[in-house]
Amino acid sequence: MQQLSGLDAAFLTLETPTSSGHVGGVCLLDPSDAPTKLDLGALIAVMAQRVPLVPVLRRALRTVPLGLDQPYWIDDENFDLEFHVREVAVPAPGSDAQLAEQISRLHSRPLDRSRPLWEMYLISGLSEGRLAVYTKVHHAAIDGASGAELLTVLLDIDPNGRELAPAEPFRPQRPPTAGALIARAAWSMASRPVDTVRIGRGLLQMLPQARTVLAPMIGGLLGLGTKGDGAVIPTAALRPPPTPFNSAVTPHRKWAYRSVDLADVKKVKNAFGVSVNDVVMAMCAGALRRWLTDHDALPATPLVAMVPVSVRDEASKGKLGNKVSAMLASLPTQLADPVQRLKTAHNATKVAKSQQAAIPPGLVENITDFAPPALAARAARVVFATGVLHRLPPFNVVISNVPGPNVQAYLGGAKVLAYYPVSVVLDGQGLNMTVHGYRNGLHFGLIACRELVPDIDAMAGYLLVELDLLLKAAEQVQTAP
Repeated sequence: MQQLSGLDAAFLTLETPTSSGHVGGVCLLDPSDAPTKLDLGALIAVMAQRVPLVPVLRRALRTVPLGLDQPYWIDDENFDLEFHVREVAVPAPGSDAQLAEQISRLHSRPLDRSRPLWEMYLISGLSEGRLAVYTKVHHAAIDGASGAELLTVLLDIDPNGRELAPAEPFRPQRPPTAGALIARAAWSMASRPVDTVRIGRGLLQMLPQARTVLAPMIGGLLGLGTKGDGAVIPTAALRPPPTPFNSAVTPHRKWAYRSVDLADVKKVKNAFGVSVNDVVMAMCAGALRRWLTDHDALPATPLVAMVPVSVRDEASKGKLGNKVSAMLASLPTQLADPVQRLKTAHNATKVAKSQQAAIPPGLVENITDFAPPALAARAARVVFATGVLHRLPPFNVVISNVPGPNVQAYLGGAKVLAYYPVSVVLDGQGLNMTVHGYRNGLHFGLIACRELVPDIDAMAGYLLVELDLLLKAAEQVQTAP
């Protein structure tokens, strides 16, 4: 039995009839040289070996009576692996567009909360004999970093797999009684005064740093109030402008994916003295600018991106759950020149990191732990009912960059060609742009509310256009006398 942290439980609270809290990923596979055929039976056999290494995959949620404390993961006495591992197919030879449509539909379906919160699908029928494995897991169980760690458990670096010690027979622990959970909750509530002092100390610690960081807002780094190179950011830079995707969402999703060569991204990075993440931010800014222009909806002010930041330390590595904070970064969609966008995105990220560094480690987790679930759920219902999230969105878009393995990986003997993320869409935040690194590539997964961004594939294509423009600019810099 394992209790969820307040941050883990917050992802349960965010679920509504139109928003689901699971995240996912798509492994694109080449089974042509696999030592054995990868079919549903083989995939179930692989998962039977790996599930014991990840206990949360055999645990279901158990709430505390009256919502007095955070819920628990408890062993599922009726765990059924074949319920979780499934098979679907697209009409052969399935195109990339057909795969994207299948993922869009599968990701739109919420997970069954009476069972362990994950599902896996083997997708066959793709062109060139390829396969895909789509996995979704509730965000309450993993964040981006722990999801990447989970991936290393499921994958192998040898097509013949690896030797694993025989798993002991699954003997689920007896579930706790309601009385035992209430007793635990009473003990937790007794510690609330101590928690209040600790959280208050953290807030006081943050104030001096926050004042020095926030006083100038974007400040000189972004050239506030100056003309110079034209990269002018207004003083309201961190106030998100309205866009078509910052509206009320429906339950329907649309997903698109693209890959770029990491070597090309590094050419741009080296030419302009920025980071890989800065290039990703600039590519996303350019793609968004093009899409918004197509829809006559480009704001005069920059968009605001929320960038998840892992705060996972050495002690929490190898553990699931959420260890994440966030930073808000100005996204220079108002700039027409791709090089200016890159330089401004670089400076904006510097400022965002300074602001995020002012938050004491663990403060967000402590605050979310402090609120009883019943109170948090009631507050969430009020927020959703009033439509605050799409009337006054705190940011425009989520942009996340998750590192992945840099070695060739295999799943059930099939070669992993790419790994594409499939993330979360919430009310007021109808678009998410996530990129996952793997080997020599960066693999983008864009997901949106289907009604708000029906042509998300065009936006994904613009990412490639933007990288081409930055590559040409980098070549000019490198060949200049």
